[in-house]
Amino acid sequence: MFKFFKLLKDDVDVVFDQDPAARSRIEVILTYAGVHAVWSHRVAHGFHKRKMFFIARAISQISRFFTGIEIHPGAQIGRRFFIDHGMGVVVGETCEIGDNVTIYQGVTLGGTGKEGGKRHPTLKDNVLVATGAKVLGSITIDEHSKIGAGSVVLKDVPKYSTVVGIPGNIVVKNGVKVKKNLDHHKLPDPVSEKCDLLEQKIAELQAEVKELKGADRHDS
Repeated sequence: MFKFFKLLKDDVDVVFDQDPAARSRIEVILTYAGVHAVWSHRVAHGFHKRKMFFIARAISQISRFFTGIEIHPGAQIGRRFFIDHGMGVVVGETCEIGDNVTIYQGVTLGGTGKEGGKRHPTLKDNVLVATGAKVLGSITIDEHSKIGAGSVVLKDVPKYSTVVGIPGNIVVKNGVKVKKNLDHHKLPDPVSEKCDLLEQKIAELQAEVKELKGADRHDS
């Protein structure tokens, strides 16, 4: 029982580490939907482990109604899991989430079809998943990695990486610990970079064509 209450205390403490808007413990306990969803899940998961599936599912659905966050009772969640705002978050049944993981509103940790067994992602320690990102399938997001806002990730992500885009592309992988304070608007954009390269190539080709036309006129 002491261990369970220690888990609940950690869930409150992590809010002060991650959210500068948090002012007091009573405010966090009474008004933070992400905390309510995580606490409800911890209770539901206890029933799920005891094979009391109906009660577990009922608790998760009541929590979903009040918080807008849907966490399947079967998901395994570690310590200090922080859901910022959280509306529209979905966490699938076979998800495994490590310690000190942060996710933002609109994130889906889902499956890709009707396959059985392990069909949802594994997020290891210190992972951050930004607003609206979709992490799908039985893949692993390794330690200290970031998933950028709006990204769709379908493949494993190694340690200390930053992934952005649809589908997700690794844009940072340097073996250096990535800070947790993700600036959503400052992430690299591989699509934009490709467009810039194409524009540059088109300009070079146009210059070559103009040069060739000038040479033809001179020969004439």
